Order: sequence, then structure tokens, then C-alpha cells
Amino acid sequence: MKKIGTLNSHLSCIIASMGHKDKLVLCDSGLPIPRDAELVDLAVRKNLPGFLDTLEVILEELQVEGAIVAQEMATVSNGLMTSVQELLPDIDFEEVPHERFKQLTRDATQNGNIAFVRTGEATPYANIVLISGVTFP
Repeated sequence: MKKIGTLNSHLSCIIASMGHKDKLVLCDSGLPIPRDAELVDLAVRKNLPGFLDTLEVILEELQVEGAIVAQEMATVSNGLMTSVQELLPDIDFEEVPHERFKQLTRDATQNGNIAFVRTGEATPYANIVLISGVTFP
């Protein structure tokens, strides 16, 4: 039995298969997800699991070198951006308008998105694209 990281076998497999610059979209329960996209749907009910809890678990396994978020996360989402930056202290964030964020995630294959991880989060703009890095120099 696995000892650390995500116990969700589908999510663990996706993370293990990611290469440099591949993108994983972690989203709230409201972000539109393309019908043909690979989806790990963790949502059980409102705010379960939460966005930050899920991000913490993913970061135990995924090397991240960059991230994309909606600009609105910093102004509307009650300190969520600060919490995300604390979990990813050495990462450069690209902030885009929410409509642009949805456009970037709409065409999964064209933009290099590998999969979506849907949480039960009900906080507005609790979405992030994690860009995978490498574990060696």
C-alpha cells in the first residue's frame, strides 16, 4: 500500500506520467471542463475536498516550475492567492484574466493540459494550472 502522497490511483498515475512542461489543472467545482478532457473528479460535496488540501497533496508528488492563475484570485478569493503562494514559494505565477484562464483550459490538448482535478471547492477563482518541472538540474 502506498505510504505518501495521493491515495487516488488515477491521480497518482497522471502525476507519475507527467513530463517537463506538462500541465495539470486543479480546479474548483465550477470551472468548465472540456468533455473530452481527462478528469479526476474528487468532488464529494461543497468544499470537500478543498482546493488547498488537494494542492498540498499534489505538491508532495509533483515537481512544479510554474503556475497560471486568474488575476481575480488575488482580489476576490479571501486570501487564497496568499495561501497558494505560501505553498509554492519559489514559483513564478502568471496571472491572467479569468476569461483568459478559461480559454487556456478549454482546449486541453492544444495548450498542453494533461488532466483536470476537480475539487469540491466553492471559493470563486480557486483554479490553478500547475506546470511540471524536473527533479534534476
